[in-house]
Amino acid sequence: MAAQVALPLRAQAQLLPGMGDGGEMTAAAERHLGDQIARELYRDPDYLDDPVLVEYVQDIWQRLLAAARMRGELTPELDERFAWTILLGRDRTINAFALPGGYLGLNLGLLAVVGSRDELATVLGHELSHVTQRHIARIMAKQSQQLPLMLAAMVLGVIAASKSRSGDAGQAMIMGSQAAFMQNQLSFSRDMEREADRVGFGVMTQAGYAPQGAAAMFEKLQYAARLNDNGSYPYLRSHPLNSERIADMQGRFQFKPGNAAALPLLMDHAMISARARVFTRPGVDVLRQWVDAAGASEFARSSPAQQAGTLYAAALSANELRDFKAARALVQRLIARTAGDAPSARLARLLSAEIELAAGAPQAAAALLDPKVKDRPELLLAAQAAVATHAPAPMIPALRDWVATHPRDATAWRSLANLYGANNESVSAIRADAESNVATLDLAAARDRFKAAQDLVRKPGSVPIDHYEASIIDTRARAVDALLREEAAEEKRPPR
Repeated sequence: MAAQVALPLRAQAQLLPGMGDGGEMTAAAERHLGDQIARELYRDPDYLDDPVLVEYVQDIWQRLLAAARMRGELTPELDERFAWTILLGRDRTINAFALPGGYLGLNLGLLAVVGSRDELATVLGHELSHVTQRHIARIMAKQSQQLPLMLAAMVLGVIAASKSRSGDAGQAMIMGSQAAFMQNQLSFSRDMEREADRVGFGVMTQAGYAPQGAAAMFEKLQYAARLNDNGSYPYLRSHPLNSERIADMQGRFQFKPGNAAALPLLMDHAMISARARVFTRPGVDVLRQWVDAAGASEFARSSPAQQAGTLYAAALSANELRDFKAARALVQRLIARTAGDAPSARLARLLSAEIELAAGAPQAAAALLDPKVKDRPELLLAAQAAVATHAPAPMIPALRDWVATHPRDATAWRSLANLYGANNESVSAIRADAESNVATLDLAAARDRFKAAQDLVRKPGSVPIDHYEASIIDTRARAVDALLREEAAEEKRPPR
């Protein structure tokens, strides 16, 4: 199946259908296909689980999900069955894409250029609507007889894209080998894009985001597309022309041209965009330019929000360059700049703690963190500081409570494993490591880790036996074995 092919985050595929007999794909089958693709994405070196960026995106995402439920776009069945997970990738291209089963890909390149939460909500609402409107199942129902042909072309395209930093080779292979079929398919894709625009606009405005963000986002997409446009006629495009989509958004809210730019740049958003830019790995020379920008003459003439973004990028870039003296000086300027703006001041404080940890000063980092705060970035930074200061015990209950309510948080499970290991709780450390593998859908690795924990418990005199923990490990091991058997049976099942 195509889902078994490694699919890098930089691949521009938005839909990857499975094979069917013409009937609509069930929600369970779509989730199974999505899990297979997500498993490969988790392994991709471009995949990034940065707690600060993820928290920012998740805040918007959860509001959109709530709005989709309220509007009836997100049905109880899909709500329960699908993953509703966003995967961040370091790719610098301006892109986001929907995948089967409620998974979404979001490139840092897009997060780096959006000027507001409202613009980001436009993109996420659009991709959410691709999923809630069951576009993958609908495309299967419409093109069932030609799916094997398209699937083969897509597999070849994905492989070609994985060999290159751009998707041009893969796209050329798909288009060149299946031109007649793709023309028929593209027409349906344009309809789906328009539907996602319409439904997504309703979802993002229902969630409380400014409708101007939609027109502003499409203007950015139009500019980005102009830089890479191949001059195709409108009927040869898989997406409607962005000028058409901008006009549609303007018509929906009776915008006047240029009115979309009225949304102000908020200080915390400028800092988040700066973080995304740095984490795209732009290279040493660019990082040094961002450090220098904090001392350039233009800095004083920029707005407070722009100054905060510049200082954040400069401090984080200096940290990436291992110039901790400069990073500390820049983050102190950032702290002074953001005083009085609580969300931005928090981001500055967390960055300061990151810098201290990277500089080998975990005690200083711990002093910047509040152990009573239960948000994810603070918890994970505090866990790192606790391991580095050889005082893991106080943080174990807090992180254990977190994973109890967020069992699919692989990074939190790994942090908990580190805490257990530093506290000489070997069995619990192995179990937490196994759970992190479950969270990233690597069930074979999880089975091996659970077996290692079982072997350690059964070895006479090896470790003190916690019978409650041993019982949990046995139960989870059986559950993972059952899932692996289901996967094996699914792979042997012939295509329908």
